[in-house]
Amino acid sequence: MTTSPFYSLLLIPILPLCLLCLLFLIVRPHPSRIPIKGRHVFITGGSSGIGLALARQVAAEGARVSILARSRKRLEEAREAIRLATGVEVAIFSADVRDAEEVARAIEEAGPIDVLVCNQGVFVPQELEKQELEEVKIMVDVNLMGTFHLIKAALPAMKRRTRETGLPASITLMSSQAGQVGIYGYTAYSASKFALRGLSEALQQEVIADNIYVSLIFPPDTETPGLAEEQKRRPELTKIIAGSSGGMKADDVAKVSLNGIKYGRFIIPCNFEGTMLAIATSGLSPQSSFMEAFIEVVGAGFMRLVGLFFQWNWFSSIEKWQAKSSGKRK
Repeated sequence: MTTSPFYSLLLIPILPLCLLCLLFLIVRPHPSRIPIKGRHVFITGGSSGIGLALARQVAAEGARVSILARSRKRLEEAREAIRLATGVEVAIFSADVRDAEEVARAIEEAGPIDVLVCNQGVFVPQELEKQELEEVKIMVDVNLMGTFHLIKAALPAMKRRTRETGLPASITLMSSQAGQVGIYGYTAYSASKFALRGLSEALQQEVIADNIYVSLIFPPDTETPGLAEEQKRRPELTKIIAGSSGGMKADDVAKVSLNGIKYGRFIIPCNFEGTMLAIATSGLSPQSSFMEAFIEVVGAGFMRLVGLFFQWNWFSSIEKWQAKSSGKRK
């Protein structure tokens, strides 16, 4: 018995609906809304850039805000800027995230945290062969070990807090698009940011029973004081390759980030290129939105093809640059 073409056509919309229903049942962790108003939000790297923009935005939404950075002077300037913009007085803590004891003291003084944003970061681009190991160590210590210090110090009180209030909490890590794909000249930086993904995926499994949601933010180049300094050090090839992704303003990254935190999103891309990378690299990462899971399932194969085209373009640029450099040396 042959199947009528009419019935075959009916399967076209039914199959996606079946997939959506399946994804609705299996995506984990379950979606959740994380309140901001009246909650304690603790932000590192909060004296400038994305951290300062995020602190200003959560303060405007009625959060109790604490910001941490190394420079007391810049922290005081940030506190005044937030007060003038929102009328809210934020708490400031001067500490080096590389020092676990300093971090623990600051967090104990700040009190139990509902939303922890590990936003600190150091970025010094250079080819690994030319880069001093001390610079590599600083990036790993600040970007990765600093995050471990913060989470270890904050987590026990966060767990108690969720049990007492019954409200979900959030631990958010600021990665980078260089934490999704390796780029020429970003060897050490990408290593420190890629590591945050493994940390986040494992941590989410460890804390979900405590009603704590982990978020991982992947901003592109963002207009911050740090970017201006970093661009002075970028190798020419890095400028060519990294220029394929558009930059953003700190306020815009903070707005997208805050929205993702509120919805308990695990992966938070910040622009179109970041969204494409998120689909292409979704792998085994947690996913609380069945609609986003649907896009990942449907789009993964195509995005792999797009990714191969990007790699072809990047390696072509490297080959041309090397051929040009060899010609000059001769």
